[in-house]
Amino acid sequence: MDLSFTAEEEAFRTELRSYLESTLPAEWSRPGFWDSIDRNDAFNRRRQWEAEKAKAGFAGIAWPKEWGGRGGTEGMKAIYDEEMTRARAPRGANQLGLTYLAPTVAVLGSEQQKRDIIGAILRNEEIWCQGFSEPGAGSDLAAIRTSGVQDGDEYVVNGQKVWTTQAVHGDKLFALVRTEPGSQRHQGLSLMLMDMDQPGVEARPITTMSGDQEFGEVFFTDARVPIESNLGGIGNGWQTAMLLLSFERGASAFGMYTAMRQQLAGIVAAARSTYRDGRTAAEDPVLRANLAAVVTELECLRYHSFHVLSATETGRDLGFEASMTKLQWSETMQDLFEAFDEILGPNVTVRQPFDDGAEISDLSALQNQGLYSRSVTIWGGSGQVQRNVVAERVLGLPR
Repeated sequence: MDLSFTAEEEAFRTELRSYLESTLPAEWSRPGFWDSIDRNDAFNRRRQWEAEKAKAGFAGIAWPKEWGGRGGTEGMKAIYDEEMTRARAPRGANQLGLTYLAPTVAVLGSEQQKRDIIGAILRNEEIWCQGFSEPGAGSDLAAIRTSGVQDGDEYVVNGQKVWTTQAVHGDKLFALVRTEPGSQRHQGLSLMLMDMDQPGVEARPITTMSGDQEFGEVFFTDARVPIESNLGGIGNGWQTAMLLLSFERGASAFGMYTAMRQQLAGIVAAARSTYRDGRTAAEDPVLRANLAAVVTELECLRYHSFHVLSATETGRDLGFEASMTKLQWSETMQDLFEAFDEILGPNVTVRQPFDDGAEISDLSALQNQGLYSRSVTIWGGSGQVQRNVVAERVLGLPR
């Protein structure tokens, strides 16, 4: 396992850091800024900034140049994730397309799909959302009921998706659809590519307990999709979805580690500003032990990230090992914010920033992230599912 980056990769870090310092508006990192502006305005700003960043050569870092990428190394991609987080750049407007769909198209797509889809994703010309989860099929994707019935050279799609990221702002959707009537479980599924603004497709926002509307639900009512608008072939949806999810679960954790380190600094500042029985929470030995345990988990995540990077740089396909990364960073995040909950106690839901001007100036960002952290062991495959995958497919344990 290599714990260092090459001179070329460190030169890329310097270049990227300089670009971010010169182009990121200072107000974007001001506490509460994104909550203070209209949601649509916020999304459009993020989308435009990312498009400009792609033109400058800072997108698709490890993608081949023929796709419009930079042609860099996996180490450069890890550095990109670190530096974007360090600079507190806004979250990506097209993460599902960039991280998950494009690599899947690169493996399974036709030459026409590669030309039409990958470049448009990179340039933020098409924002993609994912239609997997349903009201009756959350972590169990094999329970999909949204149907597609063939009618000539089209499929007529009916059903509902839920917890669809960027449903309201998405231009296109990749959706898991049951295209073989009467099929069960993993059989008879197809990954269909659909326009969000076509007749028969309706998106409605879902407001989460943090007040965000990143998610939505999508309703299909006799929506018509050409037969060729699928990825991986009709009836091969399960295999296609599993490949796509492997990119989701195995995505670099360097950015996650950097973000959690930033959040840890804020949580420590909160511990120093929270008083209990005449002393700060930071002086409580139990709370200090909890934070120390989280620091240990974080450093394990960092070394695991180097392990994954070392493997991918040699061209090794992680396969089911990707579940280990998803399991590790998601549970570390929950442990971090459980420590935060214990520090603030009942005040964890009170929206009142600290005024001491110390390392933490806006408590609401941590509170929102704490609420969000409850979901991370569910989406992308629940923690229970990941444990089963690791036990059976990586360790070879019996069912």
